[in-house]
Amino acid sequence: MNNNIITYDLLIWIGLLITIISQILVSASYSRFKKKLNNKDITGFDAARKILDKNDLKDIMILETKGNLTDHYDPTRKVIRLSTDIYHGSSIASVAVAAHECGHAIQDKENYKPMRIRSKIVPTVNLCTKLGYLAIVIGAIFSYKLMEIGIILLLALLVFQLITLPVEFNASSRALKELKKLKLLDNEEIPNAKSMLSAAAFTYVASMISTLLEILRYALIFTDRDN
Repeated sequence: MNNNIITYDLLIWIGLLITIISQILVSASYSRFKKKLNNKDITGFDAARKILDKNDLKDIMILETKGNLTDHYDPTRKVIRLSTDIYHGSSIASVAVAAHECGHAIQDKENYKPMRIRSKIVPTVNLCTKLGYLAIVIGAIFSYKLMEIGIILLLALLVFQLITLPVEFNASSRALKELKKLKLLDNEEIPNAKSMLSAAAFTYVASMISTLLEILRYALIFTDRDN
């Protein structure tokens, strides 16, 4: 039993460590390239506007939003929201992040299938995740069968994160392509933008691995108690 407890704790710490490392990587990468101004002296807003206009997406608005790295594309309202530093900044990081969000807008325009699937399953995943954790908590106290149901429900979150990976990597790939094609960054700046986007993408990989380890931990607890 003691060995099992050590295994459970180890899975928690591994997942936490992976999450922390991913956050450190993206923060360090952002801080590094935030200090490097791009040679064209264009802001994140300028880059986003040029990419959108060149891809016949003039109807998509670009708005400033609060927070740090809170940038995202809203497919429902057809709006790209850029955090203040990205919106006004003329660093390599600002242009890279803005271009990434434009990559999502282009995906939306082209009906990129993984993005469509992800958008459709969001409500279901949110419900399954809430019910899953609730079932695990109640099941651990009263009924192990309910705990098993909770574990199965949490698999929806893992599937969602798995689908998210190609969506994010593809958006970054599209971003780099647009940056090169429109010459928004010089050739020597492209590798820096790629490094920035790769660090950001790793957070999604880390999140998926962390969820996988968490589900595995619950499964081991269920199996141990069941035996």
